[in-house]
Amino acid sequence: MKLRSLLPIATLALVPTLISCGEAPASEPPVSEEALAAITDDAGAPKEDLARQVDELFTMDGLGETRALVVMADGKIAAERYGEGYGPETRFVSWSMAKTVTAVMIGMLVADGRLSLDESAPVPHWQRPGDARGEITLRQLLQMRSGLRHTEAGDPPYESSEVRMLFLDGRDDMAAWAEEQPLEAEPGSQFEYSSNTTVILADIAARALTDSEDPDIRRAAVSDYLEARLFGPLGMKSMVPEFDASGTLIGGSLIHGTARDWAKFGEFLRRKGRGPGGEQLLPRSWVDAMVSPSPKSPQYGLQTWLNREYREAGTGEDHPLFPDRAPQSLFSLIGHMGQYVIVSPSQHLTVVRLGHSDAEQRKAMLQQLADVIELYPER
Repeated sequence: MKLRSLLPIATLALVPTLISCGEAPASEPPVSEEALAAITDDAGAPKEDLARQVDELFTMDGLGETRALVVMADGKIAAERYGEGYGPETRFVSWSMAKTVTAVMIGMLVADGRLSLDESAPVPHWQRPGDARGEITLRQLLQMRSGLRHTEAGDPPYESSEVRMLFLDGRDDMAAWAEEQPLEAEPGSQFEYSSNTTVILADIAARALTDSEDPDIRRAAVSDYLEARLFGPLGMKSMVPEFDASGTLIGGSLIHGTARDWAKFGEFLRRKGRGPGGEQLLPRSWVDAMVSPSPKSPQYGLQTWLNREYREAGTGEDHPLFPDRAPQSLFSLIGHMGQYVIVSPSQHLTVVRLGHSDAEQRKAMLQQLADVIELYPER
């Protein structure tokens, strides 16, 4: 039977078009040798796909400048690449990724019995009779709900509480400046992201480790503790924490380390506080607390950002991660201008991206990071 006898002439005219629409789409261009060179044999994902997505983080317009990327899959390096002028030995500034390191130090001190999570935070001049700041607990500081007066980003910049503490009138004794701020809300009643709060936590850690007010002794006490309990056991040999003139760790923003060492820290959290040899350096329960939502912000735990869907009505605030494209259990260290250590336990994955992206570029860059992460299935 002839086809012409079954179909109207008008339909026959469309046959070539219908056939062409069924053709397979053109294949993507081949991945360059340079892009493939960044991918290891332990990729844990299709190598060409991973190479392409990693390459786009470094080459695509509108993402800002990616200076370093390390992908760890199942505890092994799956991809590693650096921008021009940077490499495996480059120490990168943490900015606010340091907050999560400070939270780990506080957790170790709680486990040691030197601090208590739900008692009044041991800040000496908050303990005076009638001072309502004495109601602030260590947990509330960790969850950014102290109630202290604060403006993280001011316009002009010198109106920012963080800028004043770091660079202007508070720079010589940052903790004292932060601790002197009055309450603007009842302790525990609201979330307000505050780098100054983390400096208060760093001061509390120093006081737990030494009674001395001597800056050199305070600096040594905290440095030695971090090295003995965290950096040393994890093999994070590059780490350089900064201190102010009073010997307080600038624990909200200034710890330096290589991309590989930041990846080691992410892997440590993915393993629930275990070191590379299986030793429990931090209680599992503390890591669980770090990644449990604050009662006042489901996107935040203890100095750690969470991939939980949440947006206050009417604010239009963008999510700091991508809950629509990755597991809810994913969490992250996040630093100014696009520093990320992203940990996804259910994908056995840690991704470090370090670089420089403004606010608009970060939105697009995060979607590209999500493209990398989506190559790894949940298990």
